[in-house]
Amino acid sequence: MLRLVSIVMVLLVGAPWSAAQQLAEQVEPQVIYLVRHAEKSASGDQRDPALAKLGRERARHLAYVLGDARIEKIFTTDYARTRQTVEPLANQLGLTPEVYDPRVLREFAQQLLQTGGRSLVVGHSNTTPQLVALLGGDAGAAIDEKSEFDRLYIVIRDRGHVTTILQRYGREPALPKVREQTP
Repeated sequence: MLRLVSIVMVLLVGAPWSAAQQLAEQVEPQVIYLVRHAEKSASGDQRDPALAKLGRERARHLAYVLGDARIEKIFTTDYARTRQTVEPLANQLGLTPEVYDPRVLREFAQQLLQTGGRSLVVGHSNTTPQLVALLGGDAGAAIDEKSEFDRLYIVIRDRGHVTTILQRYGREPALPKVREQTP
């Protein structure tokens, strides 16, 4: 009888831990895609320039690359070039981009971490690497402000671990689409 009571106690005490552990293993990692805006026009309003033709092409390619990535939220600064960079993907996914203030990156990083899920953030050459670092990722070398528009950071946060993947998109070499497999 004592042995039966011991077995029942072990099962009762271990059951909540097992259920909690299984739940933790089922939680999907948070994935944040971060890019700098695409190429801006050298003509027109230089305080808030629109995208150049090459930038519009890059924005369409971003929509192609991330179209199947199951992005749930899109964040952009309130500038024409960043809004136009996300526009093709936002239209394709039926999402309305949310505007964030790049002057308060620390607070925005905290908001992103609390949001969870899969997000795309479009920023600038100076703020995108800073945001990657604030999210616990590795930003690598500084972005060349004049010529580098093709970085695609992927910051993956999974059970306390952060992985940063740096890829390129747009012109050659072309990236394949990001396809997320459902478990």
